[in-house]
Amino acid sequence: MGVRHVGATGTAFLVALLLTACGPDEPAGETPAAATASPDAASPGTGTGTPETNTPGETTTPTDPATPPVAEPGVLATDLTSPWDVEFLPDGDALVTERDTARVLRVSPDGDITEVGTVPDVRHGGEGGLLGLAIDPVDASSVYVYATTAEDNRVLRMRLDGDSLTGDGVVLEGIPSNPTRHNGGRIAFGPDGYLYVATGDAGRAELAQDPNSLAGKILRVERDGDPAPGNPTDGSPVWTLGHRNVQGLGWVPSGPAAGSMFASEFGQDRWDELNRIEPGQNYGWPEVEGIAGATERDGFTDPLHVWRPAEASPSGVAVTANHVYLATLRGESLWQVPLDGDEIGEPRRLLEGEHGRLRAVEVDATGQLWILTSNIAWGEPVQPVDRIVVVDPADL
Repeated sequence: MGVRHVGATGTAFLVALLLTACGPDEPAGETPAAATASPDAASPGTGTGTPETNTPGETTTPTDPATPPVAEPGVLATDLTSPWDVEFLPDGDALVTERDTARVLRVSPDGDITEVGTVPDVRHGGEGGLLGLAIDPVDASSVYVYATTAEDNRVLRMRLDGDSLTGDGVVLEGIPSNPTRHNGGRIAFGPDGYLYVATGDAGRAELAQDPNSLAGKILRVERDGDPAPGNPTDGSPVWTLGHRNVQGLGWVPSGPAAGSMFASEFGQDRWDELNRIEPGQNYGWPEVEGIAGATERDGFTDPLHVWRPAEASPSGVAVTANHVYLATLRGESLWQVPLDGDEIGEPRRLLEGEHGRLRAVEVDATGQLWILTSNIAWGEPVQPVDRIVVVDPADL
């Protein structure tokens, strides 16, 4: 299926920075425009839970601090450049990727920022660049990033030593890319300990229905990039197909629906989606956008909820025991979707217009929401400047 994966001795990174902001497909996707843990608290990072399989041989399990540091609600950091993803280290600090600079930043709960590394040869253009980030839940010195290169999109492994991040090889390559749009990019470790990779259709919608293409899919792989055992098709990394441009991944950390997986997805002209992800399911693109009609439904899985693109254009998601939160770009809002077991409630639109376009949302160890903005448009800074905002869910 046109993919090659190698370990720590793998090939060097490829790619070069280009422009910023959103691709030409953005009318439907990216058009510019407290002190204690709450009941919504989740484990640090997008992939919650304790890994039960796929444990590397030479690692140590990180121990969370007895008293995690607390980030005060409000603007935590400013003057960032197109921040794209955020994940938390065991000590409470966060790692943040910047799409357009290829930098990885370490941000403390006090708002101190340290540049820990720049991923070399990243090629930025429109929606591509340095995108997703995942910290190994077993070995926090092992950091995975998703990057657009001159040839493809790929997952790279890096090593974090204090405040220094260096390359450690290519894990997965050959994911179709596009100079400006539909590059996917969210990656996360699931509660099963495997790495999930969200890809876009690279502007070629037919690839989303091709089981032999890595485009328009959610992939599930081992740490070295091999297809994970138990995937729907033996020897294939494909977990689900029929996606246009998945932008957010998350799992319910506890409660009756623990382990349930959710994903956000950009629609084209009519509907953006929140999907419950089930292995082997086909989510319809390009045959279906949004909820399928009676004559289209056979073989496709409907979304849980849909929004008009002007209200949403969803990017990252954070999932807690009680809610799914979606950071939205064109909608400039945080959508809160209640969870009750396998059922969802009526979404609430929060923070509308308060911080501009929202790129990502994640829950830290104390239950606070960290939100990244995305207010760099077509290479020109706009107001408000890009920032990290901390929100206590109890205040929403």
